[in-house]
Amino acid sequence: MRVSAPISPTPVTDYRPEYIPAYLSNGLIGLRLGRIPLLQGLAIVNGLAAVHTVDEIEAFAQGPYPVAGDIALGAVKMSEHPERTRFIEQRYDFSCGELTTKFVFDIETTRAQAELLVFCSRTQPTVILHELRISVNADCELAITTGLDPIGIPGRWKRRETRTPGAEQPAVDGSMLWETHGGLSTCGAAYVTRFEGGEDARKTREEHDDLAPLRTTYTLSARAGSTHVVRTAASLIPSQSHNEPDRQATRLAAIAANLGFDRLRQENREAWADLWRGRINLLGAGRRWQALADAAYFYLHSSAHSSSLFSTSMFGLAYWPNYHYYRGQVMWDIESFVFPPMLLTDPRAADALLQYRSDRTHAARRNAALNGYRGLQFPWASGQLHGQEMIRVSAPLIALEQHVGLSIALAFARYAHATGDRDFLRERAWPILEGVAEWISSRVERTDRGYEIKRIIGIAEQREEPIDNAGYVNMAAKVVLAEAAAAARCLGRGDPESWDRLAEQLFIPWANGVLLNHDRFTPEESGVTGATPEVLAGFFPVGYRTSEETMRNTIEFYLARVDEFVGHPMLSALLGVYAAWQGDRRRSRDLFEKGYADFVLEPFTETDEFSRRRFPEKPRVGPFQANIGGFLSSCLYGLPGIEVGPEEPRDWARRPVTLPLGWDAIEVERIWVRHRPASLRAEHGAARARIEPWPD
Repeated sequence: MRVSAPISPTPVTDYRPEYIPAYLSNGLIGLRLGRIPLLQGLAIVNGLAAVHTVDEIEAFAQGPYPVAGDIALGAVKMSEHPERTRFIEQRYDFSCGELTTKFVFDIETTRAQAELLVFCSRTQPTVILHELRISVNADCELAITTGLDPIGIPGRWKRRETRTPGAEQPAVDGSMLWETHGGLSTCGAAYVTRFEGGEDARKTREEHDDLAPLRTTYTLSARAGSTHVVRTAASLIPSQSHNEPDRQATRLAAIAANLGFDRLRQENREAWADLWRGRINLLGAGRRWQALADAAYFYLHSSAHSSSLFSTSMFGLAYWPNYHYYRGQVMWDIESFVFPPMLLTDPRAADALLQYRSDRTHAARRNAALNGYRGLQFPWASGQLHGQEMIRVSAPLIALEQHVGLSIALAFARYAHATGDRDFLRERAWPILEGVAEWISSRVERTDRGYEIKRIIGIAEQREEPIDNAGYVNMAAKVVLAEAAAAARCLGRGDPESWDRLAEQLFIPWANGVLLNHDRFTPEESGVTGATPEVLAGFFPVGYRTSEETMRNTIEFYLARVDEFVGHPMLSALLGVYAAWQGDRRRSRDLFEKGYADFVLEPFTETDEFSRRRFPEKPRVGPFQANIGGFLSSCLYGLPGIEVGPEEPRDWARRPVTLPLGWDAIEVERIWVRHRPASLRAEHGAARARIEPWPD
């Protein structure tokens, strides 16, 4: 299989005010890098938490910005005269996770031309590296500054050091310990600089002001035509990862400096090259769709890592102050939409997402008890620190969105199926499956219709009152109970027959051969809530099975009323799959256009939460992981008809392949099945997709 390089966005030469800054991440550190990144940007650290200044709940927190810097020509500083900068270009390289920015800073006839290269290391995942290259056109006094900047971040200094305890010479340029707002956690940060391009450069640091940003300045008499380079390695570590995060950041920054910029850059490129072997190739779909798929793949894998022990959030580790009513908590989107494509393309990162849940089962058990149930009830908005419910208190009804545990249980079951890892099934998946099945057993009510789940909120959360028997929730509960019963039989544990009986008798509302969104649902239910195709998500990605006639009737019914919904988050990215299952290639193509392509923001091909075409008035946000994961899941699972199970992987393909109009095939050079590499090919019109293990 011939695989070409991923398609990166067209370089930006006209930076418009409405753009949100470029996003770089490795799953532990997330950066927003503005038009002139030395002056504009911020950092988010996986696991770092603060009290939100408005909602007063546990939320994500910014860390010190590790790409802060300045340029001075004579006595004139760029930071004091940003109007003297001229943006030239900003260029992504999706193949290796690098961002390069070019700009000019000039004073009268003296001009400094700058090129800044930034990447977040995947092999040293607490480390950010950047290279600032300055060329001048005239003899001048040049000063280049780089460092760590906490200015404007809610919180306070705990420690600031420019020396290394016990050493005559400092191991790093500087280190700091920063306490987040509310004192929930601290962030350790340290950085090291290296200068090239002039032996007479004078290195200075601010060593006396305990509240000043950590900065290193190289000053020299530059000659016309000369080029000068400052390379920086910075490490950011939350207290959730180490009890002395600033000391550990010092160690890891020093190690990065010892390894060297060139080596770490090459290792990072190799790590990305390996990840791209899971690239989803859309044959026949055209360059535009391939670019959308490549961007989705890049932003998904940028936002998770095998070392991401605090999971990820709705926007990965991306944040910008223009908008954010999500506060960085971990929600159902991660296991429902982000996890499935990660499972086949980077199972170690997928495992890390599950580890976050494994480590917080005590909070899920307490949450169930607080709500009067048994087993594990995972919170709707899980805090990074302890996994407790952290939804804003101004929206108490959302606490009745209790289906997140179903997505989590299915993720654990499918990891066990995909890897064939019996130890994982016994030690990690079984406690989750048993706990969620026990919660379902305590949550249902026995009636003359069987078992029912009453007073709950389904996927459509814009309701003023809870509903009974949300179709999606009950469908997912049936699938979870079946997985729990199968695991119990495999391991010789529990009472699988009781879960089988409960699954068989769990009521799903229906009428006229169509499964219904909830008990009181009628075709007259209007608005976005009435148009949300909740039960279709029960077919895919959940995998609920019913008769072919019922499934076709249900898909036909909801697709006929979906126009008011398409353009809203999450399920819009799946709609093209349902049309393809009906054999309607043209409708499938159109629904992928409206349900995914219309969400994508220029210039960086980031996926918004809402359709930009339908909702141009909404703030620009992204990359919204649920939409990204939904589209990638559609390409990896839905369209090829793949459903991961206990069977041999070649039998995971369960339906004929119908692709959107114009798409000829979907190919992936490498997916991971049973800890071995395999290829995937889904050709339009084929009886089944093919999963072929690589030769030994």
